[in-house]
Amino acid sequence: MLHPSADDLWFLPLGGTGEIGMNLNLYGHDGQWLMVDCGVSFDESLVPAYKGVSQASNQNTFKATTHRVVAPNPSFIAKQKEALAGIVITHAHEDHVGAIPYLWERFQKPIYTTSFTAEVLRRKLARSKLANRIAIIEVDAGDTKQIGPFSVNWLAITHSLPEPFALKINTPVGTVLHTADWKIDANPITGLPFDVSLYKRLGSENILAMVGDSTNATKPGFSISERNCYDGLLSTIAPLKGRAVVGCFGSNIARLISLAKVAKKTKRYMALYGRSLMNMYGIAKQQGIWPDDLPVTDPQHLGYLPPHEVLAVATGSQGEKNTALARFAKDTHPHLSLDKGDTVLFSSIVIPGNEESVGRLSKALQEKGVTVIHSEDSTLPIHASGHPCEEELKLMYHWVKPTIAIPVHGEHQHLQAHANIAKACGIKKTYVGQNGDLYRLAPQPSIRRQVVPVGRIPVQQE
Repeated sequence: MLHPSADDLWFLPLGGTGEIGMNLNLYGHDGQWLMVDCGVSFDESLVPAYKGVSQASNQNTFKATTHRVVAPNPSFIAKQKEALAGIVITHAHEDHVGAIPYLWERFQKPIYTTSFTAEVLRRKLARSKLANRIAIIEVDAGDTKQIGPFSVNWLAITHSLPEPFALKINTPVGTVLHTADWKIDANPITGLPFDVSLYKRLGSENILAMVGDSTNATKPGFSISERNCYDGLLSTIAPLKGRAVVGCFGSNIARLISLAKVAKKTKRYMALYGRSLMNMYGIAKQQGIWPDDLPVTDPQHLGYLPPHEVLAVATGSQGEKNTALARFAKDTHPHLSLDKGDTVLFSSIVIPGNEESVGRLSKALQEKGVTVIHSEDSTLPIHASGHPCEEELKLMYHWVKPTIAIPVHGEHQHLQAHANIAKACGIKKTYVGQNGDLYRLAPQPSIRRQVVPVGRIPVQQE
């Protein structure tokens, strides 16, 4: 069993490095581990993709089976849960928090997170046998908590939902900046603008390593602000004569608020189709994040309205089965039907691996005479990514000045592009790895390949 000494500082990803989704990260120091995030992925058939997993046993067990929800294999840390000091959740996206209801019983450790994310988590747990059993410790921006040998400081950052945080993880042998998901947004719809001074100050703190988001490292320039996305959506929807249907990620509160503003401006009634959308809207209302002057209509009522008064927001932008968009395409939704002259906008990107399912959905909609607009093909910005592009990564390295760059949260091409950016910024050491690799940050930086068996496990079958 791997056992970090008082001189060691280790980083060990069990999920989310070499892939997009299912983030589960471990930091090791002085005989203990700190878990950062515990997420899921969706609609996967479990073909083994990692060393250390028995091909034969996996294929026998999971032959040709699609699983609705999949999580990283937590066996490494579950077998030594007494050495796990605690769990930190950086924000409320499914690929960072979604595995907690399925995996927490294997760890049984307190969870540290902020108010909005805590409420998202409690609602998930309310549907499980873990309701009221998990200790959730709420923190605020700027707070520092001692979790075992790790001193964890919450740093406000901007992303595509409320209360995203980077973490400054301090130990006697080195300090790590774990960015989690972020972008530089000077004009976000929810929360405060990106605080440049906060990250510039880190430049004088001898940050040993920055473990950072690589999702958009292959894209030049800057990500666009959510405010620009609102302008693009308004300009696209305003001239439409038929129903406007927008597919987006269920957890993107900022996008829901932008669309509610568009509905108000264009004199349409907005309703939400899909449990995750309704749930997020309810949490935003409860937390005081949703503006009081933006009404949301009961989804049962939109079917009776003239098409030019309808703005429907729906789940299923990745082509998932049985979601609202899929049911609109098949004409099986009980509350709303689409006709020729209506328009479906994909206010999202296609996550790698979902190209076929999104293509099938688009084709089914077009066969009904519905106009389909994907964000990738739109001349106006109808989606704003929550992740940093090349110039944002350069700025962060310029401010923070870490000794080591560790790209995570991306497939290999994203990690390599991120590493190249870090090198161009003068970062001395960059390590491109994958789940199961042991990144030794102190005392002597190095990377050991495939030290821990990793993989993915089904937690909910279709």
